[in-house]
Amino acid sequence: MKAIRNIILYGLIMIACKTQAQETVDSWEKWGPHDLHNSGWIFRVGYVIGGTSPIPLPDEIRSINEFKPLGGITFGADYYIMFTRRLGLQAGVHFFWEGFHTSANVKNYRMGIEMGGNHLEGNFTGTDVTNTEMVGITIPITCTCRVSPRWNIGLGPFFSFVGKGTFEGEVYDNPDGIGYLREGDPTGRKIEITSENAATYDFAGNMKHFYWGLEFMFEWKAMRHLNVFGALDWSFSSIFPSSFETIPFKMYPVYAKIGLGYRL
Repeated sequence: MKAIRNIILYGLIMIACKTQAQETVDSWEKWGPHDLHNSGWIFRVGYVIGGTSPIPLPDEIRSINEFKPLGGITFGADYYIMFTRRLGLQAGVHFFWEGFHTSANVKNYRMGIEMGGNHLEGNFTGTDVTNTEMVGITIPITCTCRVSPRWNIGLGPFFSFVGKGTFEGEVYDNPDGIGYLREGDPTGRKIEITSENAATYDFAGNMKHFYWGLEFMFEWKAMRHLNVFGALDWSFSSIFPSSFETIPFKMYPVYAKIGLGYRL
């Protein structure tokens, strides 16, 4: 009886292994590349969410009141080529529009403002509200890996060119009624600023038109030609040049996108 039981158990294990192997073969036949060096185009459209911020947050930023991504869109095309069954390369051109709104309580925050027709620079304490927007194109170049017939991940550099950018806002007193600028340095003349006489700033003319970083992406095949994709673009360069001293911190764009792709 023991021998018969072992034979039956061995037979069931062999059937299960064969079935699993067959399912894997069928899955690659259905979802995987038909030939070793397949290539083609993927057209994408998606939603963008994220913001631009110093990383890490400096001590001058005491608390965040609001960090509200304004959303955005991206669309473009990627050309892909597979060198093996699992490994390949992908490069493309994507148009993007992205923006965010933030409000923070700051102390001794270096700032250049317009107030009463005058330009003033110094250290501000109070509430700082910022709105920013960028419109341009991104060129991602990613090494890709098919971890399964339906899942694809990629990692590589991206290069962004901003055709239009805005970085503007206003400053006034915080909820405790504290709002002032020390002109020149932290011991300079004290200028009171309240919500009734809020000061403004606009640094759009100081923004760079080029930045770069690292993109991590994934794709999931929902249908033979339709993909769901996502990506995180983490910039390694600031949106302001090092010569711009009004904001002494590097401001890094970090944006995520998710959407649909159609593979030809």
